[in-house]
Amino acid sequence: MNFALILFLLLVLTFVAWLADRFAFRPRRARAARNALQRFERETAAGLRASRGEAAVSAERERLRASHEKQPLWLEYTAGLFPVIAVVFLLRSFVAEPFKIPSESMLPTLFVGDLILVNKFSYGVRLPVVHTKVLSIGLPQRGDVMVFRFPQDPSVDYIKRVIGLPGDKISYENKRLSINGVVVPLAPAGEFEDRRRLAIYPQYSEKIGDIAHKVLTELDKPSDIQPVLRFPHFDQCHYQRRGVTCTVPAGHYFMMGDNRENSLDSRFWGFVPERNIVGKAFFIWMNFGDLGRIGRFQ
Repeated sequence: MNFALILFLLLVLTFVAWLADRFAFRPRRARAARNALQRFERETAAGLRASRGEAAVSAERERLRASHEKQPLWLEYTAGLFPVIAVVFLLRSFVAEPFKIPSESMLPTLFVGDLILVNKFSYGVRLPVVHTKVLSIGLPQRGDVMVFRFPQDPSVDYIKRVIGLPGDKISYENKRLSINGVVVPLAPAGEFEDRRRLAIYPQYSEKIGDIAHKVLTELDKPSDIQPVLRFPHFDQCHYQRRGVTCTVPAGHYFMMGDNRENSLDSRFWGFVPERNIVGKAFFIWMNFGDLGRIGRFQ
């Protein structure tokens, strides 16, 4: 479901209703209220004032005004919602967008069920729906956790860590990651307890760019990395029994999950073009199963 498109259509619908109410229906209701009050003054006010007093006359005037100026129900749920939808649309499109983590590919950094926020302007301002960049602010850096539209199906959002920038040579052989010929060191960091699977996995500390984080990998098991399809710029990758080596094309990024043995990422389906970028993930705002998860991550 393209929620951005649905929200945009709702914005247009409610804006048209708001304009119609502002310049047509509301003046018409105001005229009807004035006419009703004039009839009231001519026909009823004097008698009501004599029998019940000025307070009763004022209350009746207010009742008449409110009844004639009240929006119809269909306008309350269209024109009345326009300001709310406009604020949600602007915040979601240009400031921060919420996402829910659906898989274990980013363990131990992100858990299934984490509700995260994604900064929509870290890598430039983009028009909603069409995703065209209109203002360049920054570029992805190695180590960033980034949300992007899956190259093979742009209606699906993925989240992975930026490993390779345009022009980088990325090698993942025998469970070891190298960037431009430099092996990224792994330091043992205890064990990770997977409560969903009731299992324990070895955990390591890794530093990509300026970002230190933890990863899950099983160094004693053989690598089994094969492409799942022939992706664009396939000729920039070389697959062998030990793993894969790729040179990242211009305008593209190489992404990997922190759960190295359970992540379908650039090792298997290729590169992420710059136009598919959604934003930088930075904050867990809720996990209903574990409130202790709330906070920043990297």
